Amino acid sequence: MSDNSFGHLFRVTTWGESHGPAIGCVVDGVPPGIKITEAEIQTWLDKRKPGSSRFVTQRREPDTVEILSGVFEGKTTGTSVSLMIRNQDARSKDYSDIKDKFRPGHADYTYWKKYGIRDYRGGGRSSARETACRVAAGGIARKVLGSKIKIRGAMVQMGDRIIDRDNWRWATVAKNPFWCPDAAAAKEWETYLDAIRKQGSSVGAVIEVVASGIPAGLGAPIYGKLDGDLAAAMMSINAVKGVEIGAGFGAAALTGEENADEMRMKDGEVEFQSNNAGGVLGGISTGQDLVVRFAVKATSSILTPRQTVTRQGKNTEIATKGRHDPCVGIRGVPVGEAMMACVLADHLLRHRGQTG
Repeated sequence: MSDNSFGHLFRVTTWGESHGPAIGCVVDGVPPGIKITEAEIQTWLDKRKPGSSRFVTQRREPDTVEILSGVFEGKTTGTSVSLMIRNQDARSKDYSDIKDKFRPGHADYTYWKKYGIRDYRGGGRSSARETACRVAAGGIARKVLGSKIKIRGAMVQMGDRIIDRDNWRWATVAKNPFWCPDAAAAKEWETYLDAIRKQGSSVGAVIEVVASGIPAGLGAPIYGKLDGDLAAAMMSINAVKGVEIGAGFGAAALTGEENADEMRMKDGEVEFQSNNAGGVLGGISTGQDLVVRFAVKATSSILTPRQTVTRQGKNTEIATKGRHDPCVGIRGVPVGEAMMACVLADHLLRHRGQTG
Protein backbone atom coordinates (compact mmCIF):
# COMPACT_ATOMS: atom_id res chain seq x y z
CA MET A 1 0.00 0.00 0.00
CA SER A 2 1.21 3.53 -0.80
CA ASP A 3 -0.64 5.20 2.05
CA ASN A 4 2.59 6.67 3.40
CA SER A 5 3.01 8.84 0.28
CA PHE A 6 1.36 11.97 -1.09
CA GLY A 7 1.76 14.09 -4.20
CA HIS A 8 2.04 13.25 -7.90
CA LEU A 9 5.12 14.72 -9.59
CA PHE A 10 6.52 16.07 -6.32
CA ARG A 11 5.97 12.97 -4.20
CA VAL A 12 6.77 12.59 -0.51
CA THR A 13 6.98 9.27 1.35
CA THR A 14 7.53 9.39 5.12
CA TRP A 15 8.73 6.56 7.35
CA GLY A 16 9.53 5.79 10.98
CA GLU A 17 7.88 5.74 14.38
CA SER A 18 7.84 8.10 17.35
CA HIS A 19 10.08 5.87 19.49
CA GLY A 20 12.04 4.09 16.78
CA PRO A 21 15.72 4.85 16.05
CA ALA A 22 14.88 7.48 13.42
CA ILE A 23 12.22 9.02 11.21
CA GLY A 24 12.57 10.41 7.72
CA CYS A 25 11.24 10.87 4.22
CA VAL A 26 12.02 10.23 0.58
CA VAL A 27 11.16 13.03 -1.86
CA ASP A 28 10.79 12.08 -5.52
CA GLY A 29 10.40 14.40 -8.49
CA VAL A 30 12.81 17.13 -7.36
CA PRO A 31 14.24 18.81 -10.47
CA PRO A 32 18.04 18.70 -10.83
CA GLY A 33 20.34 21.63 -10.23
CA ILE A 34 18.55 23.19 -7.25
CA LYS A 35 20.96 24.47 -4.62
CA ILE A 36 20.13 23.10 -1.19
CA THR A 37 21.89 22.43 2.11
CA GLU A 38 21.02 20.68 5.34
CA ALA A 39 21.18 24.08 7.08
CA GLU A 40 18.41 25.45 4.86
CA ILE A 41 16.12 22.53 5.68
CA GLN A 42 17.08 22.78 9.36
CA THR A 43 15.74 26.34 9.50
CA TRP A 44 12.19 25.03 9.11
CA LEU A 45 12.66 22.05 11.41
CA ASP A 46 13.82 24.36 14.19
CA LYS A 47 10.41 26.08 14.04
CA ARG A 48 8.63 22.78 14.73
CA LYS A 49 10.98 20.99 17.11
CA PRO A 50 9.85 20.15 20.67
CA GLY A 51 11.23 21.76 23.82
CA SER A 52 11.33 25.25 22.32
CA SER A 53 9.20 26.81 25.09
CA ARG A 54 7.21 25.82 28.19
CA PHE A 55 4.08 25.74 26.06
CA VAL A 56 5.08 22.66 24.02
CA THR A 57 6.20 19.13 24.84
CA GLN A 58 9.50 19.03 26.74
CA ARG A 59 10.81 16.08 24.76
CA ARG A 60 14.33 17.24 23.89
CA GLU A 61 14.89 16.40 20.25
CA PRO A 62 17.43 18.40 18.22
CA ASP A 63 15.66 17.22 15.05
CA THR A 64 18.91 17.43 13.13
CA VAL A 65 18.31 16.54 9.48
CA GLU A 66 20.73 14.46 7.42
CA ILE A 67 20.66 14.32 3.62
CA LEU A 68 21.36 10.73 2.60
CA SER A 69 20.86 10.90 -1.17
CA GLY A 70 19.85 13.03 -4.13
CA VAL A 71 22.23 15.94 -3.49
CA PHE A 72 25.77 16.22 -4.84
CA GLU A 73 28.10 19.17 -4.38
CA GLY A 74 25.25 21.20 -2.91
CA LYS A 75 22.80 20.66 -5.77
CA THR A 76 19.94 18.24 -6.35
CA THR A 77 20.77 15.52 -8.87
CA GLY A 78 17.23 14.81 -10.09
CA THR A 79 17.09 11.51 -8.22
CA SER A 80 15.17 10.85 -5.01
CA VAL A 81 16.22 12.95 -2.02
CA SER A 82 16.31 10.93 1.20
CA LEU A 83 16.27 12.72 4.56
CA MET A 84 16.72 11.27 8.03
CA ILE A 85 16.11 12.65 11.54
CA ARG A 86 17.36 10.54 14.44
CA ASN A 87 15.23 10.12 17.58
CA GLN A 88 17.41 10.93 20.58
CA ASP A 89 15.08 11.53 23.55
CA ALA A 90 12.38 8.85 23.39
CA ARG A 91 11.15 7.57 26.76
CA SER A 92 9.13 4.46 26.01
CA LYS A 93 8.81 3.65 29.73
CA ASP A 94 6.51 6.69 30.08
CA TYR A 95 3.87 4.67 28.23
CA SER A 96 4.26 1.29 29.98
CA ASP A 97 1.29 1.98 32.30
CA ILE A 98 -1.08 2.44 29.36
CA LYS A 99 0.15 -0.27 26.98
CA ASP A 100 -3.14 -2.16 27.33
CA LYS A 101 -5.39 0.92 27.55
CA PHE A 102 -6.79 2.98 24.69
CA ARG A 103 -6.46 6.74 25.03
CA PRO A 104 -9.81 8.45 24.26
CA GLY A 105 -9.51 10.79 21.30
CA HIS A 106 -6.31 9.10 20.13
CA ALA A 107 -5.71 6.65 17.28
CA ASP A 108 -4.82 3.78 19.65
CA TYR A 109 -8.12 1.93 19.17
CA THR A 110 -8.47 2.40 15.41
CA TYR A 111 -4.86 1.38 14.66
CA TRP A 112 -5.34 -1.74 16.79
CA LYS A 113 -8.61 -2.63 15.06
CA LYS A 114 -7.05 -2.18 11.62
CA TYR A 115 -3.65 -3.83 12.11
CA GLY A 116 -4.11 -6.01 15.19
CA ILE A 117 -0.89 -4.59 16.62
CA ARG A 118 -0.55 -1.84 19.23
CA ASP A 119 2.59 0.28 19.33
CA TYR A 120 1.92 2.01 22.64
CA ARG A 121 5.23 3.92 22.64
CA GLY A 122 3.89 7.39 21.97
CA GLY A 123 1.46 6.10 19.38
CA GLY A 124 4.11 4.81 16.99
CA ARG A 125 3.23 5.84 13.47
CA SER A 126 0.17 7.82 14.59
CA SER A 127 2.34 10.18 16.65
CA ALA A 128 2.65 13.83 15.63
CA ARG A 129 6.39 13.19 15.58
CA GLU A 130 5.89 12.05 11.98
CA THR A 131 5.18 15.66 11.00
CA ALA A 132 8.88 16.50 11.33
CA CYS A 133 9.35 14.52 8.10
CA ARG A 134 6.77 16.71 6.36
CA VAL A 135 8.52 19.88 7.50
CA ALA A 136 11.81 18.56 6.12
CA ALA A 137 10.14 17.79 2.79
CA GLY A 138 8.57 21.24 2.87
CA GLY A 139 12.04 22.75 3.03
CA ILE A 140 12.83 21.11 -0.30
CA ALA A 141 9.45 22.14 -1.74
CA ARG A 142 10.17 25.79 -0.94
CA LYS A 143 13.37 25.57 -2.98
CA VAL A 144 11.41 24.13 -5.92
CA LEU A 145 8.91 27.00 -5.67
CA GLY A 146 11.60 29.66 -5.60
CA SER A 147 11.92 32.92 -3.70
CA LYS A 148 8.99 34.69 -5.40
CA ILE A 149 6.45 32.50 -3.59
CA LYS A 150 6.20 33.21 0.12
CA ILE A 151 4.40 30.88 2.55
CA ARG A 152 3.58 32.08 6.06
CA GLY A 153 1.47 30.60 8.85
CA ALA A 154 -0.02 31.99 12.04
CA MET A 155 -2.22 30.84 14.90
CA VAL A 156 -5.44 32.84 14.84
CA GLN A 157 -7.33 31.09 17.64
CA MET A 158 -6.44 29.19 20.80
CA GLY A 159 -9.33 27.47 22.54
CA ASP A 160 -12.11 30.06 22.49
CA ARG A 161 -9.66 33.00 22.33
CA ILE A 162 -9.62 34.63 18.87
CA ILE A 163 -7.22 37.28 17.58
CA ASP A 164 -8.29 40.79 16.58
CA ARG A 165 -7.54 40.90 12.85
CA ASP A 166 -7.14 44.67 13.00
CA ASN A 167 -4.00 43.96 15.06
CA TRP A 168 -2.54 41.51 12.49
CA ARG A 169 1.20 42.08 11.98
CA TRP A 170 3.28 39.41 10.25
CA ALA A 171 6.39 40.73 12.00
CA THR A 172 4.79 39.84 15.35
CA VAL A 173 4.47 36.14 14.47
CA ALA A 174 8.12 35.31 15.18
CA LYS A 175 8.19 37.35 18.39
CA ASN A 176 6.02 35.08 20.56
CA PRO A 177 5.87 31.32 21.24
CA PHE A 178 2.45 30.91 19.59
CA TRP A 179 3.18 32.24 16.07
CA CYS A 180 0.41 34.74 16.81
CA PRO A 181 0.11 37.87 14.60
CA ASP A 182 -1.70 39.83 17.34
CA ALA A 183 0.69 40.91 20.13
CA ALA A 184 -2.14 41.61 22.61
CA ALA A 185 -3.72 38.19 22.02
CA ALA A 186 -0.35 36.45 22.38
CA LYS A 187 0.14 38.04 25.79
CA GLU A 188 -3.31 36.91 26.93
CA TRP A 189 -2.69 33.39 25.60
CA GLU A 190 0.39 33.01 27.84
CA THR A 191 -1.71 33.30 31.00
CA TYR A 192 -4.50 31.21 29.50
CA LEU A 193 -2.29 28.30 28.39
CA ASP A 194 -0.23 28.35 31.59
CA ALA A 195 -3.43 27.65 33.51
CA ILE A 196 -4.42 24.87 31.10
CA ARG A 197 -0.95 23.32 31.31
CA LYS A 198 -0.88 23.35 35.11
CA GLN A 199 -4.27 21.60 35.15
CA GLY A 200 -2.77 18.79 33.08
CA SER A 201 -5.30 19.54 30.34
CA SER A 202 -5.11 20.81 26.75
CA VAL A 203 -6.86 23.06 24.20
CA GLY A 204 -7.26 23.22 20.43
CA ALA A 205 -6.38 25.92 17.93
CA VAL A 206 -7.01 27.34 14.46
CA ILE A 207 -4.07 27.88 12.11
CA GLU A 208 -4.08 30.12 9.03
CA VAL A 209 -1.57 29.61 6.22
CA VAL A 210 -1.15 32.19 3.45
CA ALA A 211 0.84 31.78 0.24
CA SER A 212 1.59 34.90 -1.80
CA GLY A 213 3.22 35.29 -5.21
CA ILE A 214 1.22 32.36 -6.61
CA PRO A 215 0.80 32.46 -10.40
CA ALA A 216 -2.70 32.07 -11.83
CA GLY A 217 -3.40 28.68 -13.38
CA LEU A 218 -2.19 26.14 -10.81
CA GLY A 219 -4.62 23.28 -10.29
CA ALA A 220 -6.91 21.40 -12.65
CA PRO A 221 -10.66 20.90 -13.06
CA ILE A 222 -12.75 18.33 -11.24
CA TYR A 223 -10.41 15.79 -9.60
CA GLY A 224 -7.15 17.75 -9.63
CA LYS A 225 -8.39 20.86 -7.85
CA LEU A 226 -5.77 22.86 -6.02
CA ASP A 227 -8.08 23.53 -3.08
CA GLY A 228 -9.08 19.87 -2.98
CA ASP A 229 -5.45 18.78 -2.68
CA LEU A 230 -4.77 21.48 -0.09
CA ALA A 231 -7.74 20.34 1.98
CA ALA A 232 -6.58 16.72 1.83
CA ALA A 233 -3.04 17.72 2.78
CA MET A 234 -4.16 19.73 5.80
CA MET A 235 -6.64 17.05 6.91
CA SER A 236 -3.78 14.52 6.87
CA ILE A 237 -2.01 16.42 9.65
CA ASN A 238 -2.44 14.86 13.09
CA ALA A 239 -5.39 16.18 15.14
CA VAL A 240 -6.84 18.31 12.31
CA LYS A 241 -10.66 18.14 12.28
CA GLY A 242 -11.64 20.87 9.83
CA VAL A 243 -10.28 22.83 6.85
CA GLU A 244 -11.58 25.92 5.06
CA ILE A 245 -10.42 27.94 2.05
CA GLY A 246 -10.88 31.72 1.93
CA ALA A 247 -14.15 32.72 3.58
CA GLY A 248 -14.73 29.02 4.22
CA PHE A 249 -17.78 28.20 6.33
CA GLY A 250 -18.37 31.94 6.65
CA ALA A 251 -19.31 32.00 2.96
CA ALA A 252 -22.61 30.32 3.88
CA ALA A 253 -23.68 33.54 5.61
CA LEU A 254 -22.80 35.82 2.67
CA THR A 255 -25.15 36.86 -0.12
CA GLY A 256 -24.16 36.42 -3.75
CA GLU A 257 -23.32 40.11 -3.95
CA GLU A 258 -21.14 39.98 -0.83
CA ASN A 259 -19.34 36.77 -1.76
CA ALA A 260 -18.53 37.67 -5.36
CA ASP A 261 -14.90 38.74 -5.76
CA GLU A 262 -15.46 41.55 -8.28
CA MET A 263 -12.83 42.22 -10.93
CA ARG A 264 -11.51 45.35 -12.58
CA MET A 265 -8.66 46.10 -15.00
CA LYS A 266 -5.61 47.90 -13.64
CA ASP A 267 -2.49 48.59 -15.71
CA GLY A 268 -3.55 45.94 -18.19
CA GLU A 269 -4.02 43.24 -15.55
CA VAL A 270 -7.06 41.80 -13.80
CA GLU A 271 -7.38 43.01 -10.22
CA PHE A 272 -9.76 41.40 -7.72
CA GLN A 273 -11.60 43.65 -5.29
CA SER A 274 -11.79 40.99 -2.54
CA ASN A 275 -10.64 37.42 -1.88
CA ASN A 276 -13.51 35.42 -0.42
CA ALA A 277 -12.48 32.57 -2.73
CA GLY A 278 -9.14 32.29 -0.95
CA GLY A 279 -7.18 32.46 -4.19
CA VAL A 280 -8.90 29.52 -5.92
CA LEU A 281 -11.79 29.43 -8.42
CA GLY A 282 -12.92 26.16 -10.01
CA GLY A 283 -9.94 24.43 -8.40
CA ILE A 284 -7.45 26.73 -10.19
CA SER A 285 -5.40 29.52 -8.61
CA THR A 286 -6.43 33.11 -9.40
CA GLY A 287 -3.06 34.70 -8.70
CA GLN A 288 -4.31 36.17 -5.42
CA ASP A 289 -3.06 35.10 -2.01
CA LEU A 290 -3.92 31.49 -1.25
CA VAL A 291 -5.61 31.37 2.18
CA VAL A 292 -6.19 28.13 4.10
CA ARG A 293 -7.29 27.62 7.71
CA PHE A 294 -7.44 24.39 9.68
CA ALA A 295 -8.76 23.49 13.12
CA VAL A 296 -6.65 21.38 15.45
CA LYS A 297 -8.34 19.54 18.30
CA ALA A 298 -7.03 19.50 21.86
CA THR A 299 -4.19 17.07 22.60
CA SER A 300 -5.65 13.68 23.52
CA SER A 301 -2.89 12.79 26.00
CA ILE A 302 -3.91 14.53 29.26
CA LEU A 303 -3.45 13.95 33.00
CA THR A 304 -7.18 14.27 33.77
CA PRO A 305 -8.58 10.72 34.29
CA ARG A 306 -10.92 9.64 31.48
CA GLN A 307 -13.04 6.53 31.07
CA THR A 308 -11.78 3.98 28.56
CA VAL A 309 -11.42 0.25 27.90
CA THR A 310 -8.53 -2.21 27.68
CA ARG A 311 -7.46 -4.51 24.88
CA GLN A 312 -8.90 -7.32 27.00
CA GLY A 313 -12.35 -5.68 26.88
CA LYS A 314 -12.55 -4.35 30.44
CA ASN A 315 -13.75 -0.92 31.56
CA THR A 316 -11.11 1.23 33.23
CA GLU A 317 -9.76 4.79 33.59
CA ILE A 318 -6.70 6.36 32.04
CA ALA A 319 -4.47 9.37 32.77
CA THR A 320 -1.62 9.86 30.32
CA LYS A 321 1.70 10.85 31.87
CA GLY A 322 4.75 11.92 29.93
CA ARG A 323 5.66 14.99 27.91
CA HIS A 324 2.79 16.33 25.82
CA ASP A 325 1.75 19.58 24.16
CA PRO A 326 -0.92 21.53 26.08
CA CYS A 327 -1.80 22.99 22.65
CA VAL A 328 -0.49 20.86 19.79
CA GLY A 329 -1.65 23.56 17.37
CA ILE A 330 1.43 25.64 18.22
CA ARG A 331 3.75 23.24 16.45
CA GLY A 332 1.10 22.76 13.77
CA VAL A 333 1.96 26.14 12.24
CA PRO A 334 5.21 25.08 10.51
CA VAL A 335 3.58 21.77 9.56
CA GLY A 336 0.75 23.59 7.79
CA GLU A 337 3.30 25.76 5.99
CA ALA A 338 5.20 22.66 4.87
CA MET A 339 2.08 20.93 3.54
CA MET A 340 1.14 24.08 1.62
CA ALA A 341 4.67 24.15 0.12
CA CYS A 342 4.55 20.49 -0.90
CA VAL A 343 1.14 20.81 -2.58
CA LEU A 344 2.16 23.96 -4.43
CA ALA A 345 5.45 22.43 -5.59
CA ASP A 346 3.53 19.42 -6.90
CA HIS A 347 0.99 21.59 -8.74
CA LEU A 348 3.68 23.86 -10.16
CA LEU A 349 5.46 20.85 -11.69
CA ARG A 350 2.15 19.40 -12.93
CA HIS A 351 1.24 22.76 -14.50
CA ARG A 352 4.57 22.93 -16.33
CA GLY A 353 4.16 19.34 -17.48
CA GLN A 354 0.77 20.06 -19.06
CA THR A 355 1.06 23.62 -20.35
CA GLY A 356 4.83 24.02 -20.85
